[in-house]
Amino acid sequence: MTAEIGLWNIAKTQSSRTAIVEPDGRELTYAELAAEADRIGRGFCELGMQAGDSVATLLPNGADLVAVYFAAIQTGLYIVPLNWHLVAAEMAHILDDSDTKVFLADARFASAAAAARGDVPGFAIGEIAGFGSFRELGAASQGRPADRTAGAPMVYTSGTSGRPKGVRRPLTGADPDVVPPTANWFFGLFGLLPFDGHVHLCGSPLYHTAVLNFVTISLQLGHTAVLMDRWDPEEMIRLIDRYRVTHTHMVPTQFRRLLSLPDEVKARYDVSSMRAAIHGAAPCPQEVKRRMLDWWGPVVIEYYAASEGGGTAITAQEWQRKPGSVGKAWPGSEVRVLDQAGEDVPVNVPGQVFMRMGVSTFEYHRDQAKTEKSRRRNMFTVGDIGYLDEDGYLYLCDRESDMIISGGVNIYPAEIEAELSCHPKVADVAVFGIPHEDWGEEIKAVVQPAEGVTADDELTGDLLAFLSERLAKFKLPRSIDYTSELPRDPNGKLYKRRLRDPYWAGRERAI
Repeated sequence: MTAEIGLWNIAKTQSSRTAIVEPDGRELTYAELAAEADRIGRGFCELGMQAGDSVATLLPNGADLVAVYFAAIQTGLYIVPLNWHLVAAEMAHILDDSDTKVFLADARFASAAAAARGDVPGFAIGEIAGFGSFRELGAASQGRPADRTAGAPMVYTSGTSGRPKGVRRPLTGADPDVVPPTANWFFGLFGLLPFDGHVHLCGSPLYHTAVLNFVTISLQLGHTAVLMDRWDPEEMIRLIDRYRVTHTHMVPTQFRRLLSLPDEVKARYDVSSMRAAIHGAAPCPQEVKRRMLDWWGPVVIEYYAASEGGGTAITAQEWQRKPGSVGKAWPGSEVRVLDQAGEDVPVNVPGQVFMRMGVSTFEYHRDQAKTEKSRRRNMFTVGDIGYLDEDGYLYLCDRESDMIISGGVNIYPAEIEAELSCHPKVADVAVFGIPHEDWGEEIKAVVQPAEGVTADDELTGDLLAFLSERLAKFKLPRSIDYTSELPRDPNGKLYKRRLRDPYWAGRERAI
């Protein structure tokens, strides 16, 4: 008989099955996780929360955050996970914009939580002044929460350009014990079936949409989820070895740091259990990906998607035939490349990438203008520039907001960054446009040198000579600056505006 999927169904039939391995090694069974989700859900109901209300979380990776997610999912609430790298004012904006009714925070973030909370009722894990006890929520009663109906995540955009916007979809009114067919379908894109001995490793913060989706879907399909609190390359491969991890979700920055481990460290751990190292969120230099394939085998799978819905995927075998591509549209998804008039561009010609999954139902919460601006022909864009080849494979060039226009020529920083990142003396790099009186913009590179490398004129000459053999002259940076560390979040997303904006102070960019 086939085992039934879904957190609560598995908790009934396989109560002792391991659901979560916490960052400290503590293990929770499905029965324990379901009981926690029930307790928190009862607490929400006792506070008078109703379907369609929002609960915000400021929590580190761990079973508590996962339990809150499932508590919201079974009580019809929107769960709004906050990025704990935001400042209090940014958090306060999200609490207000999402009309948060309850705010849950960990004492690790006490200062920001207290400053952001305002009048929103708060409950803390640990001690935060003015917050109630998270552990007491729903603890005085028993059983499942009343009036159970499916909730949904409401994740805010990163805020790298302008204030964060929440992506919100209508609630379905479905039974929360029934796993949506899309969960099984989505994991099927990567060859991940229910149960099947799978173990998922989460090495990025759960406030990211994809990271949250991979952990929660894994649990719904009977896969144990191993959680990391802080990503470290050697710790990752140790956990893969220790728990026989089969799949994980990564970003190229993590690939580069894994590859930089000494050979003797790599040889210490067995990673042969891996079946799917799924990556997205940022462009991956081809050389980096080839080296990962050489090490881990043909398990590196790339996808391109957004919180708004729809996307592409490409297996390792396909990528070796179509290097640099992010794949073809998912079954049931549509991907097109349009010009400024909303018309399809010819194959191999860059334009703005639009996509959809069925009928596009999302909206940017309380920002109808942004919602409408992002749509064409019932599809949406997140501002990426790319092209489709003759076989329907998508290649990304860059974000529209990052594109450099120098002397009327479009230049894509991602291409330059990918080449520079392959230099052994470069740990990280960002490329962007800065003002130029005649050309409009010129190319600036900011490099984080590899450990032990001196940032000087000799290094600059070395890097420019390296690039001159790989890129056309008009794509070469006119200057290179150096920094000890680029401003990235833990999921690898680069906050490029923090580097670029000082050069544009008092001036306006064309895009």
